[in-house]
Amino acid sequence: MHSHLNNHTESPPKELAVRVEDLTVAYRDKPVLWDIDLEIPSGVLMAIVGPNGAGKTTAIKAMLGLLEPVAGRVEIYCKPYKEQRKQVAYVPQRTSVDWDFPTTVLDLVMMGRYGDLGWFKRPGRKERDMAMESLAKVGMEKYAGRQISELSGGQQQRAFLARALVQEARIYFMDEPFQGVDATTERAIITLLRELREKGKTLIVVHHDLQTVREYFDWVFLLNVRRIACGPDQDVFTEGNLRTAYGGRVSFLHSGQAVGDAAK
Repeated sequence: MHSHLNNHTESPPKELAVRVEDLTVAYRDKPVLWDIDLEIPSGVLMAIVGPNGAGKTTAIKAMLGLLEPVAGRVEIYCKPYKEQRKQVAYVPQRTSVDWDFPTTVLDLVMMGRYGDLGWFKRPGRKERDMAMESLAKVGMEKYAGRQISELSGGQQQRAFLARALVQEARIYFMDEPFQGVDATTERAIITLLRELREKGKTLIVVHHDLQTVREYFDWVFLLNVRRIACGPDQDVFTEGNLRTAYGGRVSFLHSGQAVGDAAK
């Protein structure tokens, strides 16, 4: 029945991109993440899925060292995040950004190179060329000179992706990249994520729409404050696990209708 999985058993075990041990994060003594253990292999396209308030954004921020955990540790390719910053790119939620900040699309994307350049060295032609190449990959090169405040929601998301691409990272963390974008942008984003995975990159994506999880992702981390399950989607994205995560509010999982209150 599962003969299509046999190919995977013969390949050597993949290098671990991210290891999380005993991770607990609390706000004002209320646990938001509780005792999370994760092993994410290199080269997967993984969704972080769970109900509102499950700790999905917190999980990404804790892995990136943007939040101080109460307990636990995170390793990126077997070393602390501080030593691996250049291996990691981050696309935060679009709604968390001040889009009125006076800068052009090209400058926004070139900021992705500052980690390599350092803050005091001016970006040169090489950085500009890399930024334009990244904008071309997301269909935004003709907007390079435009102020970011003039962009639509989908264009803002594409500009952010270009900034992440220009970092040439090994791991990409993305917080709700499909939120509030049009269907064309959504298709462009998932195509880009698949191309990155084909190149051996690891992608860790907070995702809201349960109906596209199986179509878009090959790994799933199901979360509701505690880890419910993590692994290949055919093992993890099951009705039983979803009921555990969403408290029985998941319905119509196997039909074309909305999936409880977790659908868009």
